[in-house]
Amino acid sequence: MPPFHHEGAPVLPKPILFDPSHYSNLTAEDQALLQLGYGRAVDALERNITPKGFSACSLNDNQVYGTDANYRSVWARDGAKTIIWTLDLDDEPIRACQFQTLRTILSHQAPAGQLPAHVLIDTDEPEYGGVGGITSIDSALWTIIAVHHLCRHLDDWSLAEEFRDTLQRAVDWLGALDANNCGLLEIPEAGDWTDLFARSYHVLYDEVLWHRCLQCHADMLDHFGATERAEDYRSWSKHVKSVILRRFWPSTAIDENQSGPSFADVQYQLGDARYLVAQVSPFNYSWRCDVYGNLLAYLTNLVDKDRAMMTFRFLWGVGVNEPGPVRNMYPPIYAGDPEWRDYFAVNVLNLPDHYHNGGIWPFIGGLWVRYIHRLGMPDVARRELVKLARLCSQGVTAEWEFNEWHHAVTGRPMGKAYQAWSAASFVKACHDLHLEPDQNGEV
Repeated sequence: MPPFHHEGAPVLPKPILFDPSHYSNLTAEDQALLQLGYGRAVDALERNITPKGFSACSLNDNQVYGTDANYRSVWARDGAKTIIWTLDLDDEPIRACQFQTLRTILSHQAPAGQLPAHVLIDTDEPEYGGVGGITSIDSALWTIIAVHHLCRHLDDWSLAEEFRDTLQRAVDWLGALDANNCGLLEIPEAGDWTDLFARSYHVLYDEVLWHRCLQCHADMLDHFGATERAEDYRSWSKHVKSVILRRFWPSTAIDENQSGPSFADVQYQLGDARYLVAQVSPFNYSWRCDVYGNLLAYLTNLVDKDRAMMTFRFLWGVGVNEPGPVRNMYPPIYAGDPEWRDYFAVNVLNLPDHYHNGGIWPFIGGLWVRYIHRLGMPDVARRELVKLARLCSQGVTAEWEFNEWHHAVTGRPMGKAYQAWSAASFVKACHDLHLEPDQNGEV
């Protein structure tokens, strides 16, 4: 039995995680920490199993009041990421919860095709918007991606077939958000996971997911035998990729296919970028680095290794992994900055170094570890995994709470305890680090 096994945790097939020969650059203490953390992560996941699917955080270990009441829900984006990052677990209750999560979300589609942001566990009522009732765009994106990953992993496409019409209507609804036929989605402010933050129009994170969503939908259509339509969506995804690279990665290089500079080029002369900028609109842009969006861009093959290494060197240099991996955005926005909004102070969430305003998110830390590993630096990735384990081992009331987020200066936990996607991302990072880097594109 592997040394990281604990009661209720799965016994994984070989190759065994944390093989000492692979982790020789770590101390015995660090290796033991990873082994312990893996078991505690599985435990945290099990705390989030409900009859309707994965909860965002453990319902039995968190007090909810006021607007926190919506934590008693199955969230589309949280559940989808938890599913994708736990596919390698051979655990029957977790596998059943993966299916139930998707069924709960897909069974509550709105007439126009929109999928709910979350479904309340106690009443089975869907809610389609977040703060202020603003629609949630990434909920549908993540759900479609998760259905594809689950079916592909099991080589069983019955779930996708069962909800084939639902998935198509969701893709149609998303496509309609490209109101000017430019290839990119027009995102409302606070229309995704940063539901108290000033990003809108063409938002890097959402466009990266849109590119991946189109690829996943095309692959599912192939399995349905609709090869011509699949190729249409595949071509669409390639167009989206080219537009993203053109608009979000400023460069002084001349594009031979362009007769002149684009409006974006004229609007923001940043010289040669080191990363994909966070947001672009016809009237302004955000030059800040959306760390999360940039990590996703490489893990899904949207940017190549050379650009990803350039981004890594920048992020490493500015220390986004300090005091723990990793800050979601660099640098934070302060009052007085043109990007500041007074509503950032709602619930005291988005002050500088808090929450979406440059806070540390363990689930993004898991992506950071995988990003480094995929770049071909396994020793660095393993050391960063240890730092992530130390972060996750903290807690407000107990050790190993896998909290939602941490303060970017103190590193102390600030969010909910036993957050499903924090634990799932740690599990996925542990699995990836004993394999050759996947070049096929993941999330």
